[in-house]
Amino acid sequence: MPDLDRREQRALDAVDPDGAVALLIDLLTVPSISGSDAEIDVQHLVAKRMDELGLHVDLWPMDLPALTGASGYPGAETERSEAWGLVATSTGSPHDDGEPALILQGHVDVVPAGDPARWRSEPFTPTAVGHRIHGRGACDMKAGVAANLAAAAALATAGVRTRRPFALHSVVAEEDGGLGAFGTLARGHTGSACIITEPTQGTLITANAGALTFRLEVPGRATHASTAYAGSSAITSYLPIHSELSALQERRNRRVEPLMAEYAVAYPISVGRLRAGDWASSVPDLLIAEGRMGLRIEEDPASARLELEEAVAKASAADPFLSSSPVHVSWSGGQFTGGHLRPGHKLRRLVRDAHADITPGPRLRERGAPYGSDLRLYAAGGIPTLHYGPGEVHLAHGPEESVDVGEFLDVTRGLVLALMRACGTR
Repeated sequence: MPDLDRREQRALDAVDPDGAVALLIDLLTVPSISGSDAEIDVQHLVAKRMDELGLHVDLWPMDLPALTGASGYPGAETERSEAWGLVATSTGSPHDDGEPALILQGHVDVVPAGDPARWRSEPFTPTAVGHRIHGRGACDMKAGVAANLAAAAALATAGVRTRRPFALHSVVAEEDGGLGAFGTLARGHTGSACIITEPTQGTLITANAGALTFRLEVPGRATHASTAYAGSSAITSYLPIHSELSALQERRNRRVEPLMAEYAVAYPISVGRLRAGDWASSVPDLLIAEGRMGLRIEEDPASARLELEEAVAKASAADPFLSSSPVHVSWSGGQFTGGHLRPGHKLRRLVRDAHADITPGPRLRERGAPYGSDLRLYAAGGIPTLHYGPGEVHLAHGPEESVDVGEFLDVTRGLVLALMRACGTR
């Protein structure tokens, strides 16, 4: 351990490993799938923990009609009749009532668990296996949310008071577009800088590529299966379109931005859901394909949409049926533009130094991420933002989702130092 300020050492000593893990387990037991009632439940649970820390808590029902109709609305992939925002703010010195010097942000919504048979245990019953905790949301990103709370708790336990305030943002709807962050920023909650504790696997993520959700409606001509030759199968017509999307992905990845260079496919195009036909002995007259198109960090979404639409039109023109009955392309759900931390910003060094001071080994290396996140909304709002958090993103959304307890606690300690150094102490 390097030489630390005595307040820093006292705050690090106040990190409660058992309490932090217990908090994570409590969060994991809430099945807060995007758009579900449990998404509301977990926000109220987090709000209670924030209140117990003596923070000023703003818990509010979001005005969904106003937000969905506002300029810049990021889109959604699930319906909500209710959503809650949540921000907790510390108290700075009496002479500094300004904006928080640092925000720690995390989302509490998770994706569905998928086939329960593929999990080692019930997805929302967290299980400890060795030094890892398994469960839906373990790394994406309830470990990050728990680390934010545990870092704030350590400051409170150690009696450390900061000169400038800090804030904790707990948001919903990140998995399907970013409504929670959008609504939080619209309410006026801001800060000088932000750390989003998404899983970064021992790296520093300073940029996100974007992602757009698309929907293809491929028509066909229905007939009895025994006379299939008299109709036109939407499935058959879709196959060359799928091939053209693969070719488009290959073309778009010939030029890769430096922060994205380590990924096998930096800007993927993936079809995640197909639906066709309504009867086994009928030729299907409609196929719906829904998927995701990766964007470059610095790419105009309108230009990317045009590229995909032109690729679909090219494949359709070569199909005897689709040439006169074109595919309909629409863009719905999450619409993630890219975002980045500007070069030379001091937040990089703050987090790198904090991490280096609590862990041995090389300093955090910088990279971008091939997925969208709330980073782009905070950056667009003028708040310098990066990712630093526990977990490995390749485990997210799968049946082996888990987080290493040691890494979780290391990140918590890194956040303690980042808060103290960004805000100052008194």
